[in-house]
Amino acid sequence: MLIPLLIGISLITFVVMHLAPGKPTDIQTQLNQKVSLQVRERLEKLYGLDKPVMVQYYNWIKRLLSLDFGESFIDGRPVRNKIAERIPITLIINILSMLLILSIAIPVGIFSAVKEGTPFDRGMTVFVFIGFAMPTFWLALLLMKWFGVTLQWLPVSGIRSIGFEHMSFFAQLLDYAKHLFLPVMISAFTGLAGLSRYMRANMIQVLRQDYIRSAFAKGLPENRIYFHHAFKNALLPVITILGLSIPGLIGGSVIAESIFAIPGMGKLFYDAVMSRDYPVIMGILVIGAFLTLIGNLIADVSYSVADPRIRENSE
Repeated sequence: MLIPLLIGISLITFVVMHLAPGKPTDIQTQLNQKVSLQVRERLEKLYGLDKPVMVQYYNWIKRLLSLDFGESFIDGRPVRNKIAERIPITLIINILSMLLILSIAIPVGIFSAVKEGTPFDRGMTVFVFIGFAMPTFWLALLLMKWFGVTLQWLPVSGIRSIGFEHMSFFAQLLDYAKHLFLPVMISAFTGLAGLSRYMRANMIQVLRQDYIRSAFAKGLPENRIYFHHAFKNALLPVITILGLSIPGLIGGSVIAESIFAIPGMGKLFYDAVMSRDYPVIMGILVIGAFLTLIGNLIADVSYSVADPRIRENSE
């Protein structure tokens, strides 16, 4: 079902994108009073916008079969090349933020469940509510003002400093780390709050099962019960969330990359939407849809690895 789903998603996205107000040619012609109606029509014909939407979609899907996303309306460059240039930095930011989320959220969720009702659990609950409620862009601006303007510890834009080419290898690594610190923190903040909450709720539910009570009655060590018997079953719903997080590794964070002026996939997507650059928009959205479907598939496979009962039922 992956291929039919991908075609359906791309079709709906293509149609909705063309229903949005504004055309790519408007950006190039509206600000120039000397551009005549004939020039606008020639531009639309050049981009293929004069044809019906379904004909445009048919032409686009034919190119997609050969992994050709077309050429950008803005600079004429192949969309595939523009995406390839932006993927590395987005992967770095999102992989680092995902590792940070997993290394903190899962232990916090487990300890909150084990210490249910304690001051630690209540404090983490307040932190989670703050994480859900706080707008990402507002937190980013606060951190930029505090660490970048007031304390002047960290840069607030870009990924490299002036004179980066003349730095030593370790100085370049340190410069990258300073530039990526705030974007990674912002990308991880909301995910950290959500995943820890999911982990806590799943762990509490598992700890109330009869087999966990039997393990305590047999006198098994608590660490073995928590991390061997309970943790594995509590991790199943979290696997789904991690599977759905795969598209974010490529799609990136539009808000974080736009605020910090990071040349990643999120910033590329934002600029493409603002300029109505249809080929770039469709290229990024199709990649995101494909990764979403692959993430679901990986989550299903991971279920069978984590829970032997699923393997037995499928057999």
